[in-house]
Amino acid sequence: MIAESNLQVSWRARPRGFVALMSLYESNYLRLAALAGDLRQLAANRISSVADDCTLVLNVLGRARYTSELLLSYLLPASGAAAVLERVPDLRLRVYHDARLLEACSAAPTGPERELDRRWARNMMVNKWLEYCAERGHRFARGGADTPSG
Repeated sequence: MIAESNLQVSWRARPRGFVALMSLYESNYLRLAALAGDLRQLAANRISSVADDCTLVLNVLGRARYTSELLLSYLLPASGAAAVLERVPDLRLRVYHDARLLEACSAAPTGPERELDRRWARNMMVNKWLEYCAERGHRFARGGADTPSG
């Protein structure tokens, strides 16, 4: 069994190639599974609230036989509107269940870097964010709970 502690992915690591990127995807998968349980069994909407941190929301956007599309966000009060919530960073994730990989698929374009560098940066950010969420005590209820859709 592969454990997170066995993965050689560090925030100091630089893109070295396809194998390193796949290791990062594997680390992302393990980190999200630690927060949400079996990623194949996710309910359509999940929410995690802990003291002194923002509400974390996980939505299942779609499912196929070997993949799922997810949206991971914090719910933040929108500036200037007391009752309106804004989703930040609103990251689209793709889970490859058979390979046990999690890829961050969306982020704002960052410039003329090569595709490997863009994917590395996007997925390293997700990796560190998932680590931060776990350290803050976030966990998604195993039974699944409806979350705000706005």
